Amino acid sequence: MLNRVRSAVAHLVSPKSPDPPGETTAPPTAFAETPRSPSVKSGAPAKTGETRASFSRPTFLQLSPGGLRRADDHAGRAVQSPPDTGRRLPWSTGYAEVINAGKSRHNEDQACCEVVYVEGRRSVAGVPKEPRRGQGLCFYYWGLFDGHAGGGAAEMASRLLHRHVREQLKDLVDILQDPSPPPLCLSPTPGTPGSPNPSQLVGPQSCCSPQKEVTHESLVVGAIENAFRLMDEQMAREWHGQQVEGGCCALVVVYLLGKVYVANAGDSRAIIVRNGEVIPMSREFTPETERQRLQLLGFLKPELLGGEFTHLEFPRRVLPKELGQRMLYRDQNMTGWAYKKIELEDLKFPLVCGEGKKARVMATIGVTRGLGDHNLRVCSSTLPIKPFLSCFPEVQVYDLTQYEHCPDDVLILGTDGLWDVTNDSEVAATVDKVLSAYEPNDPSRYTALAQALVLGARGTPRDRGWRLPNNKLGSGDDISVFVIPLGGPGSYS
Repeated sequence: MLNRVRSAVAHLVSPKSPDPPGETTAPPTAFAETPRSPSVKSGAPAKTGETRASFSRPTFLQLSPGGLRRADDHAGRAVQSPPDTGRRLPWSTGYAEVINAGKSRHNEDQACCEVVYVEGRRSVAGVPKEPRRGQGLCFYYWGLFDGHAGGGAAEMASRLLHRHVREQLKDLVDILQDPSPPPLCLSPTPGTPGSPNPSQLVGPQSCCSPQKEVTHESLVVGAIENAFRLMDEQMAREWHGQQVEGGCCALVVVYLLGKVYVANAGDSRAIIVRNGEVIPMSREFTPETERQRLQLLGFLKPELLGGEFTHLEFPRRVLPKELGQRMLYRDQNMTGWAYKKIELEDLKFPLVCGEGKKARVMATIGVTRGLGDHNLRVCSSTLPIKPFLSCFPEVQVYDLTQYEHCPDDVLILGTDGLWDVTNDSEVAATVDKVLSAYEPNDPSRYTALAQALVLGARGTPRDRGWRLPNNKLGSGDDISVFVIPLGGPGSYS
């Protein structure tokens, strides 16, 4: 036990982690891949369990083999963006990324930007298709996936999560285009168990007991939440055979029927900058922000602690010589602190320890929500950490139709490499500075803004490191940024 504790304490020095598509009717699989940029393998021998493609970047970057090698260069850290000569991303979205300063072998961030068409569920052969009120739905999709302990989970999520979203929306195609309240139940079509039939939808009026009001918006939120769950379950099934290593934070934006849905599971962040004002669209999920949820789970299911951890939190590690003394503590019910008598059980390692970027769950991982991590264990132990990690995102909704937006109003998505060294107000200032230098109808302005944000967080090489203008350390992490315009020509219909 002492050796495990020493290993766990040493582990705290790591920053976060342990050392339009074609229509488908079946659920997404790892083999139904969206093409990626060709992989490039470095001269060093591959690690055990490394993914099939040693290094790949988002397809929309259109990187050549030489470009991939430059993108993989930790010394130069060249900023990558889609080429001006290529096809622009939907909504003239801007994107930029840069590799870390040596934290991991490759860039473990991944990104996805898609326009996805959703058609309602089809009937089986021989059963006629009922006429539908609508003609299908189209949604816009952006995703940032910040990998840890390997890039396999982030790469898989970037290829498949939007397909899971599409699958979940198939049942809702007609419902979302009907202004009446959603039906309580979907009755199956005769001969096709589980398949919805619009003519047999059971409406709220068929129930005798009072019924909660359910909005169309909440159906979309539920579809996104279920898509995250199914993606995580698929990783659990396939991580061994497909070598899906590690896990990833996921920050996803879905635009559908006039509303923007921002789903976050991890420590990436999204903000809207509207008329100079910052509107937070996500919150980070870390051992500190989710301390009470983690402690409650440890209290209710002490077997998950393996006899090695305590669910209680103390200001520092309890020492054996302090047995019998009264020390500050807090449990799952407390936001403040109180005193308790130290008992033998309190000498165990705390479930949540450290603070800030060094806060850890079971002295191992610094994020509490995300996808993957099914093989993650406590250092020098077989104790799994996954039971404490949630794959469910928090979804916030922004109604674009409620406001008049100008071309300078943008939604910023960034992995933690951006936010570790930059705050919301500094990002808003960069938005104003960069966009004011371009004509409002210039579509390249949003790529320029994404590049400026990445460069500002990366810094310049100086004094054996990357430094910001104030001489503070720049971000040594992978940095990925989407800039999504909310107003102006070609934004949305």
